[in-house]
Amino acid sequence: MVKHIILWTLKSEYSAEEKEKIKKDIKNGLEGLYGKIDGLTDIKVYTNGLETSNVDLCLDSTFVDFDALKGYAVHPDHVWVAKNLVVPFAAERRCMDFEI
Repeated sequence: MVKHIILWTLKSEYSAEEKEKIKKDIKNGLEGLYGKIDGLTDIKVYTNGLETSNVDLCLDSTFVDFDALKGYAVHPDHVWVAKNLVVPFAAERRCMDFEI
């Protein structure tokens, strides 16, 4: 199994209300990929960090193996979500992939 963890910080130009909508759209878009991508066994997006957090969103996803993660990266549905719902709004992205 492979974990794919992403942390995003949204651009500071957005109001708190705008950030809430952006986070909701990202969560719905990414979690909506479940069942559409071979080898993706779990996907969750966390948007309500505690006050000690210094990022806005966390993606926690699990794949059967590294090849499944590579397939996810180029899958058209994932690419659409990333291009339209994430990239335009994110100021910073951090990633950690690891085997469990």
